[in-house]
Amino acid sequence: MPSHPDLLLGLDRPDDAGVFRISPDTALVQTLDFLTPVTDDPYDFGRIAAANSLSDVYAMGGRPLTAMNIVCFPGCDLGTDVLARILEGGLEKIREAGAVLLGGHSVDDPELKYGLSVTGRVHPDRILANSTARTGDALILTKPVGTGVLSTAVKAKLATSGQIKSCVDVMAGLNRYAAEIMTDYDVSACTDVTGFGLAGHLVEMARGSEKSILLHSEKVGVLEGALEFAGMGLIPAGAHKNRKFFKPFVRIGAGVTPVLADLIFDPQTSGGLLISLGAEQAADCLAQLGENGIPAGIIGKVKDGIPDGFLDIV
Repeated sequence: MPSHPDLLLGLDRPDDAGVFRISPDTALVQTLDFLTPVTDDPYDFGRIAAANSLSDVYAMGGRPLTAMNIVCFPGCDLGTDVLARILEGGLEKIREAGAVLLGGHSVDDPELKYGLSVTGRVHPDRILANSTARTGDALILTKPVGTGVLSTAVKAKLATSGQIKSCVDVMAGLNRYAAEIMTDYDVSACTDVTGFGLAGHLVEMARGSEKSILLHSEKVGVLEGALEFAGMGLIPAGAHKNRKFFKPFVRIGAGVTPVLADLIFDPQTSGGLLISLGAEQAADCLAQLGENGIPAGIIGKVKDGIPDGFLDIV
């Protein structure tokens, strides 16, 4: 693996972004991500894809500085007005993040994709990795789960307009505000919940920290309609892949309903921050998040565990 005295987080362990020190008090956070459409509206797709890309910087405890567009566009099949709306939506979120768009790159591609390459800044002593959770920490999740199931229901034309709006609002919401609040507290580790689903990201945190995690399934926020659609079998393929991949590290209690378990493995698009912090501060942090309109909840705790790390879902 590449090594350098100023490479603080690189390929040697899985995390949300890379971090490179450029001075004693400044390090660069670098990430990129792009998506295929998760909604029919081009503007909303741009907002969601940009929010998803920016999220990795927030998960590292950083602040986005600059962004560059990544565009794969079927020019022969879609008009340039569609592309313009996607880029407008992305620019809205870049501006909301306080970052600056520098440019980007586009290619002609039969499958539409859009996202960002983002550079952020963090103090080298304040980096939040996903592998540094402490025994006794409480775990806060800042967004409900179920975006994968809801997106599947949208494709099946079963979701109501209200359910679609709620899902889009969650996915397009920046994690900036939760990230700014968590800096006031004794946070030991953080990650954002995306394609691996809540279960997968909890396993990553547990294994990386050499701990185990107890997840209270009934405490996990769920998008409106997600339980109903999951019960109908509208489970995306990614959820089944997540369950199969992480099965060796997960124990599911007998009292956990199969439908709720499916949602815990559901791959998320632009999901919430998963914050590990001192249990004595968790209630205050949760209250502050709620006062700022962030639907967070305390969903579990970190315990001593074996080096491989286990997730116990009860």
